[in-house]
Amino acid sequence: MKVEQVLELVKAVSDSELTEFKYEEDGVKLSLKKTSDKIVQVPAPAAPMAAPVIAPAVMPAGAEAQAAEAAAPAEGENDKSAGNVVKSPLVGTFYAAPAEDAEPYVKVGDSVKEGQVLAIVEAMKLMNEIESDFTGTVKEILVENGQGVEFGQPLFVIS
Repeated sequence: MKVEQVLELVKAVSDSELTEFKYEEDGVKLSLKKTSDKIVQVPAPAAPMAAPVIAPAVMPAGAEAQAAEAAAPAEGENDKSAGNVVKSPLVGTFYAAPAEDAEPYVKVGDSVKEGQVLAIVEAMKLMNEIESDFTGTVKEILVENGQGVEFGQPLFVIS
């Protein structure tokens, strides 16, 4: 399985309602898990597949409305995050500094330029630098060092 295929699977699982996904091919085992407040049932495939397929989630009646309500920002939350938001491009662990004993890449109030490294997200033992998409001042850091992050999760507010 190629790295591109693995990253595609990580993104697909992150975007879906699945909480766990396991795949095995030619001795390579892949297991993806994420936490969720909902129980999702996924039908098991009847026969081996040539390519990975993510089955649609089966949700109880009314669960979609609850999921949409939970995903909607709370009143006043948009005001808190006014500015340009840098989001996580992948699922992994957020690190604010290049090493445990090192200073963080940026702090609230620091000026940053587009392309400047803001943090690292570790995914599958690979350290991925998160660069700013904007020039401005770090208004807010929305995650803690060592915290797990999801695909598309807001990390920084730059104004």
